[in-house]
Amino acid sequence: MTRRVVRLLPGVLIAVGMVFDVLTPPSFTGSPFFTAAPLIAAPLFTLWATALTGALAVCGVLVLHILNGTSWKVEALTELVTVLTVAGLALLINRMVRRSGERLASARGIAEAAQRAVLPKPAERIGGLHVSAWYEAAQADAFIGGDLYAVQETPYGVRLAVGDVRGKGLGAVEAVAVVLGAFREAAETEPTLEALAQRLERALAREGTRRDSLDAVEGFTTCVLGEIPPGAGALRLLNRGHPEPLLLHGDGELAVLAPAEPALPLGLGELGGRPDLAQEWAFPAGTTLLLYTDGLTEARDGAGQFYDPAARLRGRIFPGPQALLSALSSDVRRHTGGGATDDMALLAVGRPGEREPERRRTVPVVPRGDVM
Repeated sequence: MTRRVVRLLPGVLIAVGMVFDVLTPPSFTGSPFFTAAPLIAAPLFTLWATALTGALAVCGVLVLHILNGTSWKVEALTELVTVLTVAGLALLINRMVRRSGERLASARGIAEAAQRAVLPKPAERIGGLHVSAWYEAAQADAFIGGDLYAVQETPYGVRLAVGDVRGKGLGAVEAVAVVLGAFREAAETEPTLEALAQRLERALAREGTRRDSLDAVEGFTTCVLGEIPPGAGALRLLNRGHPEPLLLHGDGELAVLAPAEPALPLGLGELGGRPDLAQEWAFPAGTTLLLYTDGLTEARDGAGQFYDPAARLRGRIFPGPQALLSALSSDVRRHTGGGATDDMALLAVGRPGEREPERRRTVPVVPRGDVM
């Protein structure tokens, strides 16, 4: 609506200039209205529409001076030259804006392609499980930041990762590419999650010594690695300093999958600490695993209150991972008022119910108790 009104302004200004010039004494002039019209048209209209606006402004000035019998005066010539000059500048501005828009569209296309290459959207079904992912970068007009997720079927079952690289910007994107590349390769060959974590640790250390932008001294990545063996009804997790995943049951119950012992993030292995230790939980049919980055838990409302996903989701029943993430992302936006201060990645993996192994549920989200 606002844009439509703004697009009417050039014509309105020319009309106002005509009326102003007719109704006021000869010492007053409507030239400011005529010069403003093509300038406003330049970033909004096409080249031809901008040229037409400038021509109408020039014609308006000519008509008024002819009707007033002042076309021979120096002031009239000066006013006409001024409007002509501004109309020419408006055409130049229009071309510059159009070229900038084309370059921006090209850059956005490249960014989208880069996101699909580095952080592709997973298939809806992987290894018999329902999968859904959501990514939102905090940086304006960015498509990828410092958060990451990955899901793939391997000889050891479905393996997954959700992580958060220290920092933002291109340096964080480089580290994301390193972690994801190492995960995709190692997940196929390493027999345990502990060995997989060590492969990622070595990959970060190796690339950190090669690239200054990866910040070899202070850089680190919090990460949760997961493994869902085929048909076992079990789930293994290895947490390296990352927010605890949530397990949502089909009856609305919720469990926080906290590690028995805290571990250092990837990239800080040289500081010591206990050896990696994966833990196992039951993962029966009808349950959904939710992994997320701290962009979710650190989202604040106007009063500075952090978002608590466990409290907000407990008691809710969702038809599947996609519905869960859709409801969760909408609820976070309501909580924050639409603003984001950090990247946010969400990954949900659901084991289908016994009576629906090959289809996706489509019923709406059902609240239970006091929710959201």
